Amino acid sequence: MSDAYLRFWGVRGSYSAPFESHLGVGGNTSCVEIRVDDHVLVCDAGTGIIPLGNQLMGQSDIRKLLIILTHYHWDHICGLPFFVPAFVPDWNINFFGPGQCDQEIKEHVSAQMQAPYFPVGTETWLANIDYLQPAEDQLINYGPLSFNYQNVHHPGTTYGYRVNVKGKTVIYVSDNECLYLGKSIDRQYEELNEEEKLLYDEMKKEEYAAELDLVRGADILIHDAQYTPEDYEKKRGWGHSCYIDTVNIAIEAGVKELYLYHHDPNYNDDAMEEIYQHSLSIIREKKSSLKCHIAKEGLIVSLD
Repeated sequence: MSDAYLRFWGVRGSYSAPFESHLGVGGNTSCVEIRVDDHVLVCDAGTGIIPLGNQLMGQSDIRKLLIILTHYHWDHICGLPFFVPAFVPDWNINFFGPGQCDQEIKEHVSAQMQAPYFPVGTETWLANIDYLQPAEDQLINYGPLSFNYQNVHHPGTTYGYRVNVKGKTVIYVSDNECLYLGKSIDRQYEELNEEEKLLYDEMKKEEYAAELDLVRGADILIHDAQYTPEDYEKKRGWGHSCYIDTVNIAIEAGVKELYLYHHDPNYNDDAMEEIYQHSLSIIREKKSSLKCHIAKEGLIVSLD
């Protein structure tokens, strides 16, 4: 195995989907491991972090890791009560996520393990737990890795992360609704007067530029692509992207490699294959060099 790689441990959004019809893509919720030698960075702590924890317990070289959370919705933190290293004394686990200070991050992480939601709290964790302070320049270094973060469009404060590793840029944006403002304006555009149209046209341009800047320069982009166009129309404003918008933004921003992520738990393997094939057809139509993949549980991508 490479000395530097990322691995998908959970790729679903909303809730886990341990169904036979879904096993080709996988049923665990969001969790991606980025590893460089003995440094482990974990992006989100959905149910995918449970098998990651079990694997880590099977080796003796690594006893430290950093978990970065995009936000605190349950599908992104519900694996923590079952993450075995947290209950072992010789482990050192750092957390980072949205919050004004380390204490606020701690409160958010521990909330789901308080009564009446769970029988034991984070006070039963035996590992050495630390919560990182937000950085003034929004840049945090972790051994050979570094990352910065910014807000994305999802209910509540939610971060997207730009991780620098081995000379590559890996951008992790698990929950983000591409072009929400522009699409909302389009629905009511004909009701606007000329002055309002000029104002909203400018707002749409600004939003589009911001979406491109979010992912521009990515060697690897892991991005929310939860909905088909039909389902997006029913769930507009829920904070998730239509996969077509994700593909088009990646093309326009010059992304090298895209992993469609945070899959809807209602989509079985056949549905995911249809999404994949349509994504490839969009790329061919636009004569783009973008490489596109469906993020699948267990998939390992070399970063060397």
